[in-house]
Amino acid sequence: MIIEKVAIPAGQHCETTTLGALLRHGGLDLSEPMLFGLGEGLGFVYWDARSMAFPFLGGRTKPTTITRTVADRLSLTLQIQETTSPAKAWQNVAASLAVGRPVGLQLDSYHLDYFTTKVHFGGHFVAMYGYDETHAYLIDTAQQGGAVTTTLTSLARARNERGPMTARHLSYTVASPTGPPDLSTAIRASIRSNADAFLNPPIANLGHRGIAKAARQVTRWLDRSSDPSRDLPLAAALMEHGGTGGALFRAMYRDFLAESASIVDDAALRLGHQMYAEIAPLWTQVAHHIAAAGQTGDPDQLTRASVILSELADREREAMQILSSVRTD
Repeated sequence: MIIEKVAIPAGQHCETTTLGALLRHGGLDLSEPMLFGLGEGLGFVYWDARSMAFPFLGGRTKPTTITRTVADRLSLTLQIQETTSPAKAWQNVAASLAVGRPVGLQLDSYHLDYFTTKVHFGGHFVAMYGYDETHAYLIDTAQQGGAVTTTLTSLARARNERGPMTARHLSYTVASPTGPPDLSTAIRASIRSNADAFLNPPIANLGHRGIAKAARQVTRWLDRSSDPSRDLPLAAALMEHGGTGGALFRAMYRDFLAESASIVDDAALRLGHQMYAEIAPLWTQVAHHIAAAGQTGDPDQLTRASVILSELADREREAMQILSSVRTD
């Protein structure tokens, strides 16, 4: 059972890549930055606990939040299914594929055959468009190969994994609206809502307060890690290429604001875009210093990263304050 002519978005982020593939198959073609922005995806979390081997830096909102928010903003029909039964989970997927509808899956990327970096991450997304006797046919990010395959056994393990950020065999389908969406209204509402959430986090680990906390904590990372030469470069790579910490998602939000400015005439939006164009490269500098600290053991590199993070907390707060004033009409 393989669905023909499924779009391969060549995306950078797993959830927006998956959503883009599902929507294009239904006839709605939106750019990845537009999906990220409409989904109010920009965020930040500094997460550390005694049970964790190393802190987690998240540059976006929780898994499935982007998909749920885009569906709400654009009046899409989103059907999400979860179950504790592996057999039922497979039936849910097979039933959708049988009627020609690709399926989004949330799973742990550690078990997927084509992943060369084996790190448990339960918030990964793929679009599944078919299967044969032994393998599942998936769509992942361009970095992971785009159109890829993994054994059905490995897919089952990935969906059944339990731990941080995992879901209970979560699968979903999405249907596009019958008419063209009102992008102008959706853009304005999404920008204002994302700004409000970022500016008013419920705890100090989130939003601009989370970035400020990361600035305070990052100087301790050489002591915090049992293997700095492994942990710090990995954290930097996720920040820069995986988007976990900031660089990829800030660049994506910058591009969303640029595209939005061509649709919505608003001075605050244009200024917000200019500010994020300056903010995104600073996250790349942070990643560079963190990687260098792990490679050399030099604590001064973490001090430099801390200084930039402190600046970013202020800059992003100011940018979001400006974006919160985008007009509603």
